[in-house]
Amino acid sequence: MASSDSSSAASVLLATPLSPSKKENLTPTQAKIAELNESRTELFSRIQSLKRDLQNWRSNLDTQVKSYREELTEVRKSLNVEVEQLRSEFQELRTTLQQQQEDVTASLRSLGLQDLPGDMGAAEAGESDYI
Repeated sequence: MASSDSSSAASVLLATPLSPSKKENLTPTQAKIAELNESRTELFSRIQSLKRDLQNWRSNLDTQVKSYREELTEVRKSLNVEVEQLRSEFQELRTTLQQQQEDVTASLRSLGLQDLPGDMGAAEAGESDYI
């Protein structure tokens, strides 16, 4: 008899429609699901927007880096040209000074005022002044 009571109780539960309190419980659950779906959609939209912003930022950064690299390349080229010009000018100055020194030496020789040989002569001349 216990088995007939349990089977009849189960059939009664299945046959009875949902009570109003259970329908009320479903409504908040459905509202919660709708709210979660809306929140998920908003989050997805924000993520997509952030991805676009990141791509734009990367693109702008890449453009700036490319521009700066090109600018640095131009500055390097310009500096290399200037350095070569300075080297050339210094070499010309060195050559001019050597030529002038040779001219002065030749003039002194022709006048008979040739320097004493080496620095020893100058040192000996300086010592005789102090004695």
